[in-house]
Amino acid sequence: MAIRHQNKKSAFPQVGCACASRSAGGFTYVGVLVLVALVGLVLAAMGQVWHTLQQREKEQELLFIGNEFRVALTHYAQGASGQAGRAPMHLEDLLQDPRSPGIRRYLRKIYPDPMTGSAEWGLINGPNGEIYGVHSLSEQEPLKKGNFGVADRQFEGMKKYSEWVFMGASGSRRHRQPGAASVAADSGT
Repeated sequence: MAIRHQNKKSAFPQVGCACASRSAGGFTYVGVLVLVALVGLVLAAMGQVWHTLQQREKEQELLFIGNEFRVALTHYAQGASGQAGRAPMHLEDLLQDPRSPGIRRYLRKIYPDPMTGSAEWGLINGPNGEIYGVHSLSEQEPLKKGNFGVADRQFEGMKKYSEWVFMGASGSRRHRQPGAASVAADSGT
């Protein structure tokens, strides 16, 4: 029986060990909080990188779409016989040339502006309202400042996407500033 009594006494020091594990649990809690804070910082940095990548992708899309408009405006001006050199009056004229008796398309659709997500484009208009060029309505500062292709070299050093003007060949000789341009919306065609 004396041995059993000693075993009961040995149970008390084990209770003291439970206090030591409680303080270790506090250190574990602080460690988890630090880990959560570090994960949050990494995710915030990744979010910033993701946003920059998205903007660069939109810039590339704007350059592609702008070039599509540039080519379409040039081909339209070279289009129907007897009216060569005339620019379209509406962006929708690029979808189906009203001057041609048959179906003649210069664009498959009016692309939305990738920078604003809107179907509206700034237009560079001639003296009779004809469209010489298009530009984004975004006032955001571009990430791309240089190293443009030959057709887009004039964009180097521009401060806003709205200054990236895509002109057809007929309008490049009669270019007006984007500030004097009008705004056009896609009519859903």
